[in-house]
Amino acid sequence: MQTILIGIVLLLLAMVGILLFRLWCYRAQIKHITEELSMLEEEDTNYRLSSYCAVGKTEELIKKANDIIEKYRETGIKLKKENVAYRESITSISHDIRTPLTSAKGYIQMMQGEKVSQEKRAEYAEVVERRLDDVMDMLNQLFEYARIEAGEMAWESEVLNAGNLFAETLSMFYDDFTKRGCEPEVEITQMPCRILGDRHAFVRIVENLIKNALVHGKGGYRMALQFEEGYVVLQVSNRTDSIEEKEIERIFDRFYTTDQSRSRKTTGLGLAIVKKFAEQMGGTAEAALAGECFTVKVRIPLI
Repeated sequence: MQTILIGIVLLLLAMVGILLFRLWCYRAQIKHITEELSMLEEEDTNYRLSSYCAVGKTEELIKKANDIIEKYRETGIKLKKENVAYRESITSISHDIRTPLTSAKGYIQMMQGEKVSQEKRAEYAEVVERRLDDVMDMLNQLFEYARIEAGEMAWESEVLNAGNLFAETLSMFYDDFTKRGCEPEVEITQMPCRILGDRHAFVRIVENLIKNALVHGKGGYRMALQFEEGYVVLQVSNRTDSIEEKEIERIFDRFYTTDQSRSRKTTGLGLAIVKKFAEQMGGTAEAALAGECFTVKVRIPLI
């Protein structure tokens, strides 16, 4: 009997010892994790939580914590990149708007000169008006894109005759092509192309595609609206010397412009708006570069 009691006592002592050891391991593991979390809080590092001693569910806890840490680390990197891009965008936009305003101010000062003829004053006034129109166009694009991003655009879907709208909008740019001493090659399918979409959005897509070609193109303008397996395809092409193949994937990014000096009157929002509106109507927008020929294609599903 005594032997049995001694055995029971020894067993209990062993169990208590095991419990105390596991308790010590838990405390040591928790202390280790707490110290590592404090270090991660104070330092910007790629360090991951490690295990001091494997006990219970702590290994599972560490794995889950590392997954969360990695997720927030990736989010932080993304936010930093977006903040850098945002600051660069603000700087670029400020430059874009300031340039025509500075030019307009210079011409106004020249108009105020005592020896300036009436003919010159009229010429300067025309230049000032063009510069202010440039600024207004930039501000309109910024305002429009901000409304798109905020989901505040009033969207009215209706049946549209894509061919007629394309031709009407293209005709408004006749003078712009005439001033460049060229006439674009135009191709509009005779097939009825009816789409369901917003009239303003469709017209804006066509306008922005043509404006982009006029601003960045070097001739070889081709405007086409074609029928293609359940889609109406808007295609605008032009020769260019300012785009490289590596830049194609960023063409539709907001505020992106291939003109590094930003000497052209552009916010880099034109094609970004094209893509947004095309997607709103269930379509797509893509760009391609073949030699010196730059092409933007917009596909919108037919009814």
